[in-house]
Amino acid sequence: MVPKEENGLFLRGKEGMDSGSGSEQAEEKSGNEQESTEQPPKKKRYHRHTARQIQEMEAVFKENPHPDDKQRMKLSQELGLKPRQVKFWFQNRRTQIKAQQDRSDNVILRAENESLKNEFYRLQAELSKLVCPNCGGPAVPGGVSFEELRMENARLREEVERVCAIASRYIGRPIQIMGAAPAMMPPSLDLDMNIYPRHFTEPMASCAEMMPVPMLPETATYPENNNLVLMDEEKTVAMELAMSSMDELVKMCQANEPLWVRNNENGKELLNLEEHARMFHWPLSLKQRSSEFRTEASRDSAVVIMNSVTLVDAFLDANKWAELFPSVVARAKTVQVISPGVSGTNGSLQLMYAELQVLSPLVPTREAYFLRYCQQQNLKDETYWAIVDFPLDGFHNNLQSSFPLYRRRASGCLIQDMPNGYSRVTWVEHAEIIEEKPVHQIFSHFVYNGIAFGAQRWLAVSERQCERIASLMARNITDLGVIPSLEARKNLMRLAQRMIRTFCVNISTSSGQLWTALPDSADDTVRITTRKITEPGQPNGLILCAVSTTWLPYPHYQVFDLLRDERRRAQLEVLSNGNALHEVAHIANGAHPGNCISLLRINVASNSSQHVELMLQESCTDRSGSLVVYSTVDVDSVQLAMSGEDPSCIPLLPIGFYLTPVELIRDASGEGKSVPPSEEANGHISGSLLTVGLQVLASSVPSTKINLSSIAAINNHLCTTVHQISAALSSSSTPSCPRNGNGLGSCAEPASAPEK
Repeated sequence: MVPKEENGLFLRGKEGMDSGSGSEQAEEKSGNEQESTEQPPKKKRYHRHTARQIQEMEAVFKENPHPDDKQRMKLSQELGLKPRQVKFWFQNRRTQIKAQQDRSDNVILRAENESLKNEFYRLQAELSKLVCPNCGGPAVPGGVSFEELRMENARLREEVERVCAIASRYIGRPIQIMGAAPAMMPPSLDLDMNIYPRHFTEPMASCAEMMPVPMLPETATYPENNNLVLMDEEKTVAMELAMSSMDELVKMCQANEPLWVRNNENGKELLNLEEHARMFHWPLSLKQRSSEFRTEASRDSAVVIMNSVTLVDAFLDANKWAELFPSVVARAKTVQVISPGVSGTNGSLQLMYAELQVLSPLVPTREAYFLRYCQQQNLKDETYWAIVDFPLDGFHNNLQSSFPLYRRRASGCLIQDMPNGYSRVTWVEHAEIIEEKPVHQIFSHFVYNGIAFGAQRWLAVSERQCERIASLMARNITDLGVIPSLEARKNLMRLAQRMIRTFCVNISTSSGQLWTALPDSADDTVRITTRKITEPGQPNGLILCAVSTTWLPYPHYQVFDLLRDERRRAQLEVLSNGNALHEVAHIANGAHPGNCISLLRINVASNSSQHVELMLQESCTDRSGSLVVYSTVDVDSVQLAMSGEDPSCIPLLPIGFYLTPVELIRDASGEGKSVPPSEEANGHISGSLLTVGLQVLASSVPSTKINLSSIAAINNHLCTTVHQISAALSSSSTPSCPRNGNGLGSCAEPASAPEK
């Protein structure tokens, strides 16, 4: 039934629909206004509206499909029609639009119906193949019919769609329903999987045994500071400071002595603070450097496989910048675009926030608000792109930094284009720090010597990531293995990138993540924490994470080769449960053979063609350190990722290793201290810091409290891992520094560097 207003003359025939009009005599008997006493005419006279009349009414219809009496009266006077003719035209036009919409909805519903039929047939075929593992008979009881299963499937689908619709309104994006995609997806991997991240089977302890463990909120939010927004008059001040900081960066990149003094022993460049203060006067009456601050300054240069335009675009986009430096940048956000610049790059000035990390809970993160300025420079007849970061605090009383303990002075890079899509990058990192939280002694020299957040680490990571991006965009790949296409290869690389980023953030102190030291850790290097997960991307429930750092008397590349090789790692029973690993897909993403992504099949006795355990692994190395990260995945998730669907809903719980190259210095007393590998001299012994990060799903209920049995289990697993890695290394080579006669460190008595 249509409303009373809609009752009227419904034209029949093509001519009536085109003109949208009726006869004048038919008008008088149409709708509720018809007089019952009137006699119907013997012959109907139809009147076709002119093109101008239709055009004018169409224009009004787009603005208002339901005009009132006054609007219809005005329109009829303008077009030379009767008000009743205008009224009937609008009624017919609304009916026509509704019919078109109904036809469109019908097509969509038919397509959905076909999709549901395919889903039903697929489930019906799968159900007919099921076999009871106990008796070998049919898995479906005789009392359950396929019709009942179909109705239950429809009911569950409606419930899932309803929940996803509600959830999508809260998170601001649609949620992909996992079960819908595989129905129409052609199989690309002849594999299946029935595993999830490794659980510990120890029984739950009583509440009396529970110990306090820090709990990370479900979603980490950015720090709020409503004052950190520049007004119009303050933007001028910021632009003046940007020009001054840009001049300082360019000179620091190009100058040598006396601004930069080279250490003859290790070849490392040191910033001459007195010369720096003489050359660069603080503009705009900024406060001079406080004696409480410790200065870190470093410079480095390298060639990366990425053109300058793409690099600049990555630096000016907070999300791309964080993806370019996943092991350094924990969080990044553009707070305000002060000046968009020309074409969004040249002259761009942004207010940004960033949290920088070292991959260990033993090193506090560094947070800062800063201004980032980008400008194209012509230096010595060469064109460069220059990007400089400089501190926000000090030039306006209402704009004080929220994190005064870390101030980034003029830092950034010069980017020069080179042939074949390469760029030469010169990086300067200059900061002033007051250590609010002490750095653990095992990382002390790595941090205090400026290596942890220095230019060398920034450039090393950028070199490796640029190679990875070049591999991601490559189109000349021929050997794909079981990967069905180049697009599937790209999607699998993106899934591995998310796994790496998740691992890096989860084992650091980013987002205010709190860690608890285990009391029975001999060198105080084991930390644990818990997280409640209810969002897609990780397994829902209570996650228990444990991280340990141990000094090993072996070069970091030697440890890296052991951990990345699935055949050698199978010797470590704690990591493989004694099962062999077989690589079914391989993606090279760098010049070094260790920079690659592997899809591994875990060969266990219970595996069949329908039940296979899979592992996604990425390993990467550069001169600043190495990463080996892996996570169990199921075949449906791998196919979902490779088909181009949104992989953000695929649950990943990565575990892995982070290796930092360090040296051990022997002094006259025979004691030692760990230092970066660049400081090699007599008495220096090559070694590395091994950080092991383990994560387990302690409970599928997020509100569950952790207990001592789970903590003891993961700690034992952590210590056993370190023991077996040390044993495997000692059996294959001679360590650089013997300890206790066998060169092995342990979790109970770790091979960490002795205190100074």
